[in-house]
Amino acid sequence: MTESEYTRLADDTLRRLEQAIERADGDFDFDLSSGGILEIEFADDSVIVVNKQAAAQEIWVAAKSGGFHFRWDGGIWRDTRSNEELFSALSRFASEQSGSPVALC
Repeated sequence: MTESEYTRLADDTLRRLEQAIERADGDFDFDLSSGGILEIEFADDSVIVVNKQAAAQEIWVAAKSGGFHFRWDGGIWRDTRSNEELFSALSRFASEQSGSPVALC
């Protein structure tokens, strides 16, 4: 994939994630910076950070449960270790950190 294709896909994904967070119920806030870093802050002051890693052509996630790398498989972003889909994983991480179900799919 070219750098411009990666940038378009990653930016589109972060925008979709932003929209999913806006629709989701939960006690959290978020901020998407122009540099492609999305921070989701929870009531207990824990944070999930989602950011683009252009050199690796991945989206990286840092959550209480660890660090995760997601790579485009031609259709969706998949975790490089577990093969879990990005939005599903983020829903799980957000649910764990908020203490209640969060659906970002």
